[in-house]
Amino acid sequence: MINVKSLPVLLALAAIGSLAGCASVQTLENSTDAPVPAAAPGPAAPRAAASTSDTRIAFPAGALQGALVFGRVPSGSQVTHAGRALRVTRYGTVAFGLGRDEVGPVEVVTTTPEGARHVATIQVLPRDWPIERINGVPPATVNPPPAIAARIAREQALVMAARARDDARTGFAERFIAPVKGRTSGRFGRQRVYNGQPGSAHSGMDIAAPTGTPVLAPAAGVVTFTAPDLYLTGGTVLLDHGHGVSSNFLHLSRIDVRVGDTVKQGDVIGAVGATGRATGPHLHWGMNWFDVRIDPQLVLERGEALTGD
Repeated sequence: MINVKSLPVLLALAAIGSLAGCASVQTLENSTDAPVPAAAPGPAAPRAAASTSDTRIAFPAGALQGALVFGRVPSGSQVTHAGRALRVTRYGTVAFGLGRDEVGPVEVVTTTPEGARHVATIQVLPRDWPIERINGVPPATVNPPPAIAARIAREQALVMAARARDDARTGFAERFIAPVKGRTSGRFGRQRVYNGQPGSAHSGMDIAAPTGTPVLAPAAGVVTFTAPDLYLTGGTVLLDHGHGVSSNFLHLSRIDVRVGDTVKQGDVIGAVGATGRATGPHLHWGMNWFDVRIDPQLVLERGEALTGD
C-alpha cells in the first residue's frame, strides 16, 4: 500500500504533466506518424515513450487511487474510458478520474482522426487509507430521523445533478492553487468513524482556518450550484472546471457567487465557516470527475510538480 506521504516520489507514475514512463499503447490498425501538435500553454502534456507506436498519444504508466489522470492525443481524436467519451481540448489534452477504491488496470481507447485505434493500459497504484475518528458529532446528525434523511437525499440529488455537467472549458488543466491556506485537518479517502460508528470515507481534504477566511477559486470555472444551508454541508458551492472536473466547497459561512457566474483562478467565492455537519471552522474542498471522487491533494501536487515548487 502507498502512503500519501510518499507522493513526491510516486507522482512520476501518477497524474503529473511530465512522465518518466508511459502506458502500454497497443496499435490495432492504421498507425500514423503525423507530427505532435503544440502543447497547451498552461498544463504540460505527458511525454510519449519511444516505444509507443504513435508518438502523439501518451498516458501515464501508472496512477494513484484518487488521481486526476491526464493524457495527450492528437487533436480531433475520439477517446473513451470506462464507457464514457472523454472531451479532447484543441491541444489534445484529455483527463479522467480514478476513484478511491479503483483497483485497475484501466484502459483508455483512442481513435485518431485517421481512424487508427489505440488502447492504453494504466496500472492503478494502491494507497494506504488510515481510519479517522471524529467525536462530538450530534447523534441526530450521524443517524438522522426519516424526515431529515429524506431532506439529505433531496439535497444530495441536486448536487449530483450539478456534477453531471460536461463543459468544454479548460480550467481543469490549470495548475491548481489551494483555495485557502491553513492546516490540513482531514485528508481524502480516510475511513471516518463518527462517535464510534463507521461512516463513509472522507470525500475531500479539510483545511482548518478561522471563520470568515476568504475562499479562493483554485482554478477557473463556472458556478453550477450554491446553497446557504444544506443539512450535511451547510453553505455549499460547486465550481465546474470543464471536462467533468468540478470542485465543491463546504461549510461556508458566506457565499459570494451565484449560479452562472464565471470565475477566474484566485477569485473569492465565499468564506470559511462551520455550517452543516462540522465540529469547527474549516473548509472542506472536494473534487469530482463526474460521479468519481478524486483527491484535491494530488491535483495540488501535480501543480507543484509543473511549477517546480
